[in-house]
Amino acid sequence: MGYLLPYYRKHGKLFYLAILFVTLEALADLTLPTVMAHILDSGVAAGNLHVVWRLGGLMLLITAGGAVAAAMRNIVASRVSQKFGAELRGDLFRKIQLLGFRNIDRFERASLITRLTNDVTQVQNFVNGLMRIFVKAPLLGIGSLVMAALLNPRLAIVPAVVVPIVAVLIALNMKFGFARFLGVQKALDRVNATMREYLSGVRVVKAFNRFDFEVDKFEESNLQYRDRSIRVMRIMAAFNPAVMLTVNFGIVAVIWLGALRVDSGHMQIGHIVAFVNYMTQLLFALMTVFMVFNMLVRARASHTRIGEVFAERDAMQTAPLEREPSPDAKGGISFDNVTFAYEGMENAAALKGVTFDVLPGESIGLIGSTGSGKSTIASLIPRFYDTSGGVVRVNGADVRQVDPRELRETIAIVPQKTVLFTGTIAENIGWGRESASREDIELASRLAEAHEFVSTLPDGYETRLGQRGVNLSGGQKQRVSIARALVRKPDILILDDCTSAVDTATESRIKQALRDYAQGITCLLIAQRITSVMDLDKIVVLDEGQVVGIGKHETLLRECEVYREIFQSQVGKESRSNVKAE
Repeated sequence: MGYLLPYYRKHGKLFYLAILFVTLEALADLTLPTVMAHILDSGVAAGNLHVVWRLGGLMLLITAGGAVAAAMRNIVASRVSQKFGAELRGDLFRKIQLLGFRNIDRFERASLITRLTNDVTQVQNFVNGLMRIFVKAPLLGIGSLVMAALLNPRLAIVPAVVVPIVAVLIALNMKFGFARFLGVQKALDRVNATMREYLSGVRVVKAFNRFDFEVDKFEESNLQYRDRSIRVMRIMAAFNPAVMLTVNFGIVAVIWLGALRVDSGHMQIGHIVAFVNYMTQLLFALMTVFMVFNMLVRARASHTRIGEVFAERDAMQTAPLEREPSPDAKGGISFDNVTFAYEGMENAAALKGVTFDVLPGESIGLIGSTGSGKSTIASLIPRFYDTSGGVVRVNGADVRQVDPRELRETIAIVPQKTVLFTGTIAENIGWGRESASREDIELASRLAEAHEFVSTLPDGYETRLGQRGVNLSGGQKQRVSIARALVRKPDILILDDCTSAVDTATESRIKQALRDYAQGITCLLIAQRITSVMDLDKIVVLDEGQVVGIGKHETLLRECEVYREIFQSQVGKESRSNVKAE
C-alpha cells in the first residue's frame, strides 16, 4: 500500500471533493422516499392538494440537487482516476527503467507488460469506482437502515436480519475469489508471453512452417486463461443471485408484515411505500457492495503485482569514490580477478578469475567459442550487472563507485542482437546523442558504411523503419546500429559481434574507417571470425569463462592452443586446401 501514498497526498483533496458530491447525492436519494410517504399520507389520502404541490416541488428540487451532485462527482472522479492511472503507469515504467538487469531478470517480460497495462487499469478502475458508486453504496445502505428504523422501528428488524446474511456471503466471496483472481492474472501473463514470443520470431515460424505448433501453443495458454476466468466467474455467479434472493426475501417480508400492520391500523400505506423504497435502495447498496468487493479482489491482486515491482530494490548500489581517477586513465578498462554468475546459475559461473587491461586508446579483440563469456564482459563494463567477485575499472575508477548514468555517458555499445526503434533512420542514428546534428548523423553513417544504402532509399534518412527495423536487412540494421554508436563520440566503443551479417569487404572498410575516426577511442571488438581481430593491438582469448591467452596474433598462434585451434578451424584449413589446389 505504501507506493500509493504519494498519489493519495497529491489527489487527496479532489478525491474527498468527489466523496462530498457522492454524499450529497446519497442524501438526496435517501430523502425522497420519506417525502413521498408524506405526500401519500398527508396529501393524497387526506385530499390536500396544497401539500401534494408543495412536497412535489420539494421532491423536484431534491432530485435536481442530486443530479447536479452526481454530474460533479462524475467529472471529478474521471479526472482524478485518469490522472492517477497515467501517473502510476509512468512511475511504474520509470521504476522498471531504473532497475538493474538482475532485478528485471526476475520478472518475465510479458508479465511486466501486463502489470503496466492490465494491472494498472484494474487499480485505476477501482479508484474511479470508489469515487463514483462504491462510497455511495454503504452510505445508501446505512442511510436506508437508519431512515427505515426512524420510519417504523418494528419493521426495521427485516433489514437488520438481511444485512448480516449478505455480509457473510461477501466475506465468503472474498475468501474464495482473491487467490483465483491472482491465477487469472498469471494466466494472462502467459497469453501475452506466448503472443510476444510468436511476434518476435514470426520469420522463423514462417520459414519452418510451424503455424500449427504456434497455434496449439497459443490455444493452450488461451484455454488456460479461459478456464481460470470461468472458474472465477462461476463463483461470482453463485454469490450474486444469493445476495439478490436474500434481499428480495426481505422486500417480500416487508410487504407482508406491513400489510398486516396496515390492516390492524398500526401503519399507513405511505410508510409501506417508503419502506419498500428503502429496501430497494438497500438492495442496490448491497449489490453494489458485492460488486465492489468483486472489483476489490481483482484490484487487490493487481495491486499486489504492481507492488512487487515497486518493492524491488536495485541490487546495484553506488559506493563513495575512494579516490579521483587520473585524467590519463580516461578510456582505460581493467578486469582484476573478475568472477560472475547469472541469477540462478551460481554453480555455473560465466566468468572465472578474468584479468586483463585495456590501455586508453587501445583497440583489442575478444574471441572464443560460444558461451566463453565474451558478451558477459561487454555487460560488466557499463555495469549492467555487478561482479560476483573481483573489480572492474573503467576510466580508472571502480564501476561500483561511479553513478551508472555518468559511467554510460562515456560508453557506446553496438549489441550482438541489433535493436532499432520505430521512427526514421535519422532518428535511430541520432538516438545515440540527443544533440547530434544532421552532419554528425551523415558522418557516422558514412563511417559505418550505411550512407550508401540509405541514400538509395526513396526518403533517404527520413525513411521510416517498422518495429525493430523489420524493413531493413540484417546487415543494414547492423550498420545503422554502428552509426548510432559512433555518433555518440564515446571514450569507449564496444562492438559485440556486430558485423556478423556484414560481408568481409564491408567489414574491412568499416574497420579502416574506425581506425581513422576513432583516434584516442578505446575500442573493444567481440567477434566470432578470427579475421575480424587479427590486426588489432591486442587479442584476449577466452575459453569457458577464463582468459587463456593475451597478445598479438603472431604471439597467440605460437603460444595459445585455443587460439591456434580457432585459427585452423576458420583460416588454416582453407589455406591448406588452396595450397593443395595450386
